Amino acid sequence: MNPRAWLRRAAAGLAAAALLSGCSPAPEPVPTTHRETRTTVLEPQAPGIVVLGNDFAGVDASNTGEGYIQLRYAGEAAKAKVQLTLPDGSLYTYTLDPGDYETLPLTGGGGTYGVAVLENAFDNIYALAFSGEFQAEDVDEFKPYLYPNQYVWFTKDSRVTALGVELSEQAADDLDYVTRVYGYVVENITYDREFAATIPVDYVPDLEKTLETGKGICLDYASLMTALLRSQGIPAKLVVGYSGAEYHAWISVYLEETGWMDGVIYFDGVSWSRVDPTLAAGNRGTSVKDYVNNNSNYKEKYFY
Repeated sequence: MNPRAWLRRAAAGLAAAALLSGCSPAPEPVPTTHRETRTTVLEPQAPGIVVLGNDFAGVDASNTGEGYIQLRYAGEAAKAKVQLTLPDGSLYTYTLDPGDYETLPLTGGGGTYGVAVLENAFDNIYALAFSGEFQAEDVDEFKPYLYPNQYVWFTKDSRVTALGVELSEQAADDLDYVTRVYGYVVENITYDREFAATIPVDYVPDLEKTLETGKGICLDYASLMTALLRSQGIPAKLVVGYSGAEYHAWISVYLEETGWMDGVIYFDGVSWSRVDPTLAAGNRGTSVKDYVNNNSNYKEKYFY
């Protein structure tokens, strides 16, 4: 049984016993605690202090210490891609639409990052439009996992932000909030098998659409839960990698009491198990829990 539920039941039992026995009045109920709900969210900026680029692409690296860059494609191609090379040599590829800035997280920490923007020439052929390097110093450990980015996008006016406020108002503390977020996602979002069979290579989650339709694939489940946590100030990583032979997405959460809980999600009052909202949705069987708890079934590749 959950420790909180046990304490509430025990307190109720003691109060009832006191009344029945004619003893002194029942003790005052244990005060109910409430977590501090956040009504503002972090919003990426492009102040133009540190800028690199050319006529085809612009990179605003003014806020690397906050854990992100802003990048936009200004060319004439209908589609472009950016390759971001992390200090350890890892390569991340993003798809860009012309015009507005996209927020890309610096999940590799401090060091030298390489960036290359490629514009679509024809079919699946891309041509280099810009390449350069920038230095990221004193990158905050948590900010890349608190700000919105291309894969976890939300604003102060987003439906997902309002939902986070609603769930937080019901929560006793951060742990309770994580549990409520998890419960909401696995109980209200249905796996979209039809879309999963035809998903485009450059698919990016649309959280407004996920909430509107109540359907999604693994990346949508993980992105939605990540956004709900970040919007309420709880660091969360959206992790993409492999579950067995299948490409998959899940999350990791940070709480002050426990630190980073890499690859975990569900707290049963005693221990944590992996944070895999996709498999958890609609599945309560022991075999599923055993699979999720086996680290050898998961291999991380990207963090967003």
